[in-house]
Formats: sequence, structure tokens, C-alpha cells
Amino acid sequence: MVHHQASRQALAAGSGVLAALAGTAAGAAVATLTGGPSPVVAVGNAFVARTPGWLKDFAVRQFGEDDKAVLLAGTAVVLVLIAAGAGWIGLTHARIAVGLVVVTGVLAVAATLADTTTSVPPDVAVLAPLATVAVGVAALVVLLAPLRTPSPLGLRREDDLPSGFDRRAFLVAALGTAAVATVGGGVTRLLGTSDAAASRATVTIPRPIDAAVPVPAGVDPLRGISPYLTDNHDFYRVDTALTVPDVPADTWRLRIHGDVDEELELTFADLIAEPLIERRITLTCVSNEVGGEYAGNATWIGVPLAGLLRRAGVRDGADALKSTSADGMVIGTPLEAVLDGRDAMVAVAMNGDPLPLEHGFPARMVVPGLYGYVSATKWLVDLEVTRFSDFTAYWTSRDWAEQAPIKLASRIDVPRGFQSFESGDVRVGGVAWAQNVGISAVEVRVDDGSWEPARLAPEDGIDTWRQWTWRWADATSGDHTLAVRAVDADGNTQTSDRADPRPDGSTGWHSVQFSVE
Repeated sequence: MVHHQASRQALAAGSGVLAALAGTAAGAAVATLTGGPSPVVAVGNAFVARTPGWLKDFAVRQFGEDDKAVLLAGTAVVLVLIAAGAGWIGLTHARIAVGLVVVTGVLAVAATLADTTTSVPPDVAVLAPLATVAVGVAALVVLLAPLRTPSPLGLRREDDLPSGFDRRAFLVAALGTAAVATVGGGVTRLLGTSDAAASRATVTIPRPIDAAVPVPAGVDPLRGISPYLTDNHDFYRVDTALTVPDVPADTWRLRIHGDVDEELELTFADLIAEPLIERRITLTCVSNEVGGEYAGNATWIGVPLAGLLRRAGVRDGADALKSTSADGMVIGTPLEAVLDGRDAMVAVAMNGDPLPLEHGFPARMVVPGLYGYVSATKWLVDLEVTRFSDFTAYWTSRDWAEQAPIKLASRIDVPRGFQSFESGDVRVGGVAWAQNVGISAVEVRVDDGSWEPARLAPEDGIDTWRQWTWRWADATSGDHTLAVRAVDADGNTQTSDRADPRPDGSTGWHSVQFSVE
């Protein structure tokens, strides 16, 4: 009898999970048809919007670019636990179980109504979580009914599991619920294609009138060093978008307004008809730890941002450029950094191709010399000339600095930690960067020895990183520590003082332990 009851409870919990799956699939299908966020994504977005800075930092450190997948997986796990609990409770208290599902649905409705990542009207977007609740409740009631009442035919044997279980009715209910989940998933898969992806495939970027000079000969001098140009697929991605905003080029608009003499609005066709420039620029994320991989160098094509702002006519007193993405992300950029002559741009291409969807298609900001959280807005749709005192940016509200110039840094790519070499001739190398200034020297040190000058690859420009190599011709056997530091073109030596990324970027020398056999 105890075994029968346990089996019955397990089936009830499983029924709750199956009902939740059907409801979630139905909600996702409705979201696909209406263009709004799915309930799971809306809840995830609500969590991201309210995530304290320390927790976001922890997620980036622990999970890197997988932080979004981890959040969605965590949301799914919580949903499964709630659903299983509702099924188990519903075996004896049906109203409480239904109430639990409804309360969960109300939270999803609230998250959808508060979601700033979609332009779908709230009365339309809310249809997705309502569909989730309706289908979830109906499926739960239907699935639990056979478990709560004995078979009407009384056809049971002593070994039937569980006692009082109408197998045929439960099987029909389970198959029906699974069919709903399958249909919902099929609708999402078939109709959930990205309009932006189709749009990107038709975009042709005109040849820039001001092209970048050829890449200097002699870069990529040692196998294992970061390639001079980072492939689009390998370029780091750190943002808060759980799903990539779907922004087709033909419907995209950029509004430039605020403290200007004349408001501007540009279509994508208008934007790429502007005189385009091509520049190689290294980008760095402020959350990059010493020696971290959140840095990359790419060739960007775009429209000079200073020219657009001067056409609009910047008024006196403004000190900030407030940029907003299609998913509602707000970033604040020092206006001076955009207007001081550096190659700040509204970028439309990356390494010769239209921007990848994950990196901001159809247009994004690129401002050399500033960490991305104050400069590199993806899926850009709005630029407002204003004052820092008049708005709050997403990251600065989480205790990151308002002004964030990229700090002088260097990194060891070879050797990797605890790598082993044969004795005699050890070759090491990496990259160093000092945007807007340039790198003049890189020095390395083995253990507590003297600093030795590394060989620098040819300089491309002050806004790109510079590769370096060093040869230890008479490497001695044993365990060793290699450290690196850079010197910029102004003569400043990279500090040894260790500081965490918060609030305005990490500092310290990168070191790696290795061994020589």
C-alpha cells in the first residue's frame, strides 16, 4: 500500500511537470506569433533587470559567456520544481495546486508587463503568459483526475500500480498533453525564425571612403598567441540580452535628439549612405580580470559619430551621450570622448561582414579607449545628447564608474598555466594594449630575475593591441613563474598594484606558472 501511494505521488509530480511543459510550450508559441517575449524569457529579463551588481559580477566570473544559458537553465529548474510540487499537492488538494500555478502565472504576467526588451504592446505581449496559465491549469486538472478517482470499470488487479489508478484515462490525458507541448514547440520552431537574420543576409555594406591601412607584415609571430584579428565567432560577448534582439535592417531607425539644435532620424539605408570609415579597434570588457580573455581586436566599418552629432548641433552644457539599445539597455558615454577626434562610430560591419546578430546587427556603437559598458551599445536605436546628472545608466546604477577609460594592460598567451617545455629554448608571447596612446615596450621576467625586453610585432595603430614575443634561450629545468608588464607611448609603466575589475577595470601584472623538463 505504501508502495502504491509512493507511485501515485510520483505520477502526480510528473503530471505537474508535463502540464508545465505544455503550458510553457503554448506560451512560447503565442509569443512567437505575437512577437513578444516567451514567459520564461520575460521572467529571466525581470531577474536580469533587478540583479545586483555583485551577483552579475559573480555570474560573469563563474560562467563567462554562458551566464545567460545558466540563468535560463536555472529558471527552468525552478519551474520544474514548482510544477512537480503542484502536481504532488494536487493529488489531495486540487484547489491549492491550481492556485500555485495561477500565482506563478501572475508573476510571469507581471514580468511580461514590465519587460522593456520588446516593442510589442503590453495587451498583446501578455497573451503569452495567459496562454501558459490556461493550458497549464487545464492540463494539470486533466492529468490529475485519473489519479484522484478509481477506474470506473473497476478493472484492477492486485499488482496494479497505483491503487485507484485509471490507466487508460491517464494515458489519454498524458498523450493529449504531450501533443499540446509538441504542437507548441513546433510552432515556435517553424515560425520562430529571426527576421533580423533574413535581413542581414540581404545587406551589402558599401566600400568605405576612408579605408584602414593594410595590416602590417609580421603580426601573428608565434603559434598560440591571440590572432591579431579576432574572428567574429571567437570575439567575446558580455551583455544582458537573454535572447538576441530581432531587429531587421529595413525597419531599424536611429533617433538622435536631446540637447541638439535639430533632431535627426536615420534609416539603415540612410546610415550606410553616409561616408563610411574603416578602422581596426581593440575592445575590452571592464569585467576582464588580469590576464582575462574579454578583449578582442576587429576591423570595424561605420559612420563617424562626431559628424552625426555635429550635424544635429550639440548645445552647450551637455556632457553625456545616452545610448539605448533595442532591448532597453541604457548606457552613458562621456560626450567629450566622442567629439575629441578619436574614431568613435556607429558601426555596421565587423571584419568585412555586416555585424553578427550577437554583436549588434544592424548597428552598434564603437568608441576606442573606453570599456564597453560605457561605449559599445549593441542593437543601437536611440542617442540622446544630455547630462550625466539627468539619467541613470544600467551599469553605473550598479556601482560601476561613470567614466571608464581602458587601462594599460598586457597578457601572456603562451605559455598557458602549468604548461611544460623541453629545456633549452622556450618561446613565450602575448598581447598588450593602451588605447589612444599605444604600446612602446613590453617586458617579461622569469621568477625573481631582471626584466627583459620583449620583441614587439609591428604597430598598426594606437587603438589596437600589440603582439609581443620573448625567447628564453637557456631555459633551466624546474618550475618557473613568468610575469609581464607593458609600457605605453607616454612612458607610463603598467602598475603592479592588484585591483579587481569593479569599479573601473582591473590592474596588476599577469603571471603564469610553467615548467621546463
